[in-house]
Amino acid sequence: MSKAVKLIPHDEHNQALVSNVHPAEWANPEPARKYNLVVIGAGTAGLVTAAGAAGLGARVALVERYLMGGDCLNVGCIPSKCLIRSSRAAADIRDAGEFGISVPNGVEVDFPSVMERLRKLRAEISSNDSAKRYRDELGVDVFIGEGKFTGPGSVEVDGKILNFKKAVIATGARAFELPVEGLAEAGFLTNETVFSLTQRPGRLAVIGAGPLGCELAQAFRRLGSEVSILEIGPQILPREDRDAARIVEKAFEKDGVGLVLGCNIKKVEKTGAGKLIHLECGSEEKVLPVDEILIGVGRVPNVDGMGLEAAGVQFDSRAGVIVDDRLRTTNPRIYAAGDICLKYKFTHTADAAARIVLQNALFWGRKKASALNIPWCTFTDPEIAHVGMYEKDAKAKGLEVHTITIPMNDVDRAIADGEKEGMVRIHLKKGTDRILGATIVARHAGEMISEISVAMQAKLGLGAISGVIHPYPTQAEAIKRAADAYNRTRLTPTVKGIFGRILKFQRGGLA
Repeated sequence: MSKAVKLIPHDEHNQALVSNVHPAEWANPEPARKYNLVVIGAGTAGLVTAAGAAGLGARVALVERYLMGGDCLNVGCIPSKCLIRSSRAAADIRDAGEFGISVPNGVEVDFPSVMERLRKLRAEISSNDSAKRYRDELGVDVFIGEGKFTGPGSVEVDGKILNFKKAVIATGARAFELPVEGLAEAGFLTNETVFSLTQRPGRLAVIGAGPLGCELAQAFRRLGSEVSILEIGPQILPREDRDAARIVEKAFEKDGVGLVLGCNIKKVEKTGAGKLIHLECGSEEKVLPVDEILIGVGRVPNVDGMGLEAAGVQFDSRAGVIVDDRLRTTNPRIYAAGDICLKYKFTHTADAAARIVLQNALFWGRKKASALNIPWCTFTDPEIAHVGMYEKDAKAKGLEVHTITIPMNDVDRAIADGEKEGMVRIHLKKGTDRILGATIVARHAGEMISEISVAMQAKLGLGAISGVIHPYPTQAEAIKRAADAYNRTRLTPTVKGIFGRILKFQRGGLA
């Protein structure tokens, strides 16, 4: 029997979730003599690998010590997007007057109901990742328990030995804990605990202005908390272009999110009235009183306690499992996928990596992770989505760049939607229409970036997009406008002169 897991709050929704992804009554099967593939970790990378291999006819074992579905289902993508959707609804009601809609006074956010909705939807989605589905529908041997390598070709779980021809490590990563004086004693939240809240924090400090910190800071502010973002650097979303990040900063200022940039946290002090964060901002010292602290400063790989040494798998406590470009570890029988080994820790990257592993581990494939065009999106409002290289990356590789930027305030649909703050920016290799990278800032940038990703993956130049008819009016028209702008650069004085002579001839001959 698996060890019982009890999530807080212990309501019907969390009970339904646990019954799917860590059922208390679960009995591990008797191991097969040998598995084609043993997968350790049932997050996105592990689930995709196990399902794909079983679907191809492999005998597969899947090992998970905690909750199937991993971070994405339980404490990441799904709950955060549920929270963000509620916060957008609150912001839309707040701003309804801009669209000629009168909203009665006294409309308030019911925070406990927001969080119950989150738990309800998460539980509904969890059936897709359930232990029973993987066993009964997909034919995977699911083992609930701690998996540990006992040698280069075997894993032990719940006292049973799983022998394998190939294995995949997909144990993911966890929140990085800051070594700040007094922080542990004062208490803090991470993505692993914040979605268990049932009462709204009155004053919330978010440490770290990366994607997670920015998404949740804006969401909690719109849901009624007083929120401050603390970031050691000079801007939020430091990976993004400064002007792109500035658009989101302006949105935060409108929402009332406090931005405390360029400051170091010296210590945290717990008091009877809450918590005090002591800051050093240049030569000035400040104290920020809060009720809760949320940490969002990165992830560390889950490499401990798996017997990697016994398996001959090299790893680093910060970088994770060491893999080559084909995602093979230092043990050629063992591969890795997802946050345990990848630089870009996104669910969709874990999915793509799992597909590479399937081909390379089972069918002598030679797929390379470096060949992936990886888009990503920060789900603030507006969103920032990106794929490929930034201009600074291209220049660092010695590539000359031609950049085309289309502001959203030039796009009819964005004007009609009241969403003029944003842009589409596309970097081309100078003298060609080869797309090197793109950034989109818009309310639904995550939906829009895929058009650029498809073009890059298919090796289509930006000029090809100019020939694609886009429905009017849509905000994606900004991408077509960028393509049209590129085509206009091809109309050199010489080409224009030739066209002029042709047209003049058509009017009755040359004078």
